[in-house]
Amino acid sequence: MAKLKLKKSELHEHLKYIVPEIRLVLIKEPAAEEPAFIRCPEDIEKFVQPMKFYPEEHFVSFHLNARHAVTGHQIVSRGTLSASLVHPREVFKAAILGNSHSIIVAHNHPGGSTEPSTDDLDTTEQLIKGGKLLGISVLDHIIVSSKGLNSLRETHPELWTRFA
Repeated sequence: MAKLKLKKSELHEHLKYIVPEIRLVLIKEPAAEEPAFIRCPEDIEKFVQPMKFYPEEHFVSFHLNARHAVTGHQIVSRGTLSASLVHPREVFKAAILGNSHSIIVAHNHPGGSTEPSTDDLDTTEQLIKGGKLLGISVLDHIIVSSKGLNSLRETHPELWTRFA
């Protein structure tokens, strides 16, 4: 059997018809003002303020650098009155592209409660596990409602200590 010998340029020419070549360029624009640093759950409140009054659930991820400055955000999903679909792949996609060191996720409860549902706790656990694999820490999951905020890191620390 004859071996197929291709030079690098020949291989490139061959593959360009079989496998699409994707080029990614990240452009960093200078910030208009000093970045906001997140040191405690209350520091995220100014970012999630509008979510307190949304009529349906929204799930958002905030991207942070190594100094915990917010460098970006992504609306991961918009849901219904009582649910939003969240998959770790969607949460971490923009965080990876944005070269994030860590993330904080937040979602709102239009009904006013700040207590996490079983689904909220399961989602948080999945995200913590996924972040560990990717090297992007999930620092907190904030539940927002018209009655205030709930930091799952503070009220359910066992979610983070299980995977330490």
